[in-house]
Amino acid sequence: MTYGIWLSTAGMQVSDYRQSIMANNLANVDTVGFKEDLAVVQERALESLGGGGRGRFSHPVLDGMTGGSWVQPTVNTFEQGSLQQTENPFDLAIMGDGFLKVQDGDETRYTRDGRLTLNKEGELVMVAGGGRARVLDRDGRAIRFDSENTEKPTVSADGVIRQGEDEVAELGIVSFADTSRLTKVGASLYDSHGDAGTRSDSRVSNGYVERSTANPITGLASMIEVSRAYEMNARMISMQDQTLGQAISRVGRVG
Repeated sequence: MTYGIWLSTAGMQVSDYRQSIMANNLANVDTVGFKEDLAVVQERALESLGGGGRGRFSHPVLDGMTGGSWVQPTVNTFEQGSLQQTENPFDLAIMGDGFLKVQDGDETRYTRDGRLTLNKEGELVMVAGGGRARVLDRDGRAIRFDSENTEKPTVSADGVIRQGEDEVAELGIVSFADTSRLTKVGASLYDSHGDAGTRSDSRVSNGYVERSTANPITGLASMIEVSRAYEMNARMISMQDQTLGQAISRVGRVG
């Protein structure tokens, strides 16, 4: 009886975890460059089938049941998002698997959020995070504009920034062989954990930004499904608790 309670409890914990991931996706439906997260759930092996416990906890009834479920590390998806035109000369969208390289304090981070602007020093920075992250060129240097040049800046498809006839810099766009190592650190930034990546051949669309890959319709439907699963497991715990209570209260009456 208590085995069933443990299974239902695990089911509630998994549902709570999935719902938190889905809620975060929905909250970022309009976040530029946001990549949807996936909650991964795996069936838990029976105790009697696990390595050191093989045969030790075997039970003729329980061995035919499931071991319940547990969560795995969250997976970041990196599908290409649709483009939205802004006509802002400092906005750009990356087409492909590349990431912009930026300097966030003492750390090098990476982003798909192409909403850029200039700070008071004339450096190209991200809008997200209050402009604290400076955009870097292919050599890892901050990109600075000449304040005396009044020409409208443009970014070519290969990432070269120009003001009129003057070449300002080439964007530092890199890609990663293993994107599973990238983790979100807030403000649309990723930490690569020491992986500097390789130069990317991704193309750039100037005057556009990449929209979030989170889908509000499927996300909401999934949240309803998970909510029902949570309620069902909670109901199962209540029923099993009542049954267990009745069994205990009647044991002393037997005979």
